[in-house]
Amino acid sequence: MQILYLDSVDSTQKYLKKLIKEEKISSSYAVVANSQTDGVGSRGNSWSGVRNNLFLSFAIPLKDLPKDLRLESASIYFSYILKETLAELNSSVWLKWPNDFYIGDKKIGGMITNLVEDSLVCGVGLNIADAPENFAKLDIEVNRDELINIYFINIEKKSLWKQVFSKYKIEFYKNQNFYTHDKNLIISLEDASLQGDGSIVINGERIYSRR
Repeated sequence: MQILYLDSVDSTQKYLKKLIKEEKISSSYAVVANSQTDGVGSRGNSWSGVRNNLFLSFAIPLKDLPKDLRLESASIYFSYILKETLAELNSSVWLKWPNDFYIGDKKIGGMITNLVEDSLVCGVGLNIADAPENFAKLDIEVNRDELINIYFINIEKKSLWKQVFSKYKIEFYKNQNFYTHDKNLIISLEDASLQGDGSIVINGERIYSRR
């Protein structure tokens, strides 16, 4: 994975998408920034955060994804691998469906995935240094660049979706006291049933991650 380090950028995700569309990269590539001024959060919200938190976007050609990974499962797949990477470093972080990182009942970050040309682009924001109001930060001290290195090593193992999902479903019960958003509605996850492709069923309706 080739990595470009920037001091400041409007959004690592927007920057990386531009590189792809202008055909300036053709293989796995990542953009990391010390700060970003107009980051992309879930549902179109901004995720700019505090300087020296983790602002990372990376692109992987579709041909290099695990053979059993469907695009609708990608958010959970790459989020859970990051969750496991943090757990290896003794963090108690957990993954709220489908791609929000929590410590206890406080959000510390999230991930968004998008299809751009023939690549999957993943954008990650994680409070590792400090947290804005109403959010929390990571419960361990980590070196950002070491964390990214270990994360990419774990991604390059190309674990199958079924292997990642088998571990995620064991922890899915942690979602029961939380909510998700679908079609501008806030929906309780208390009675959500997790499906094999990462979608959930609530009151007979199947919901996929739209991130």
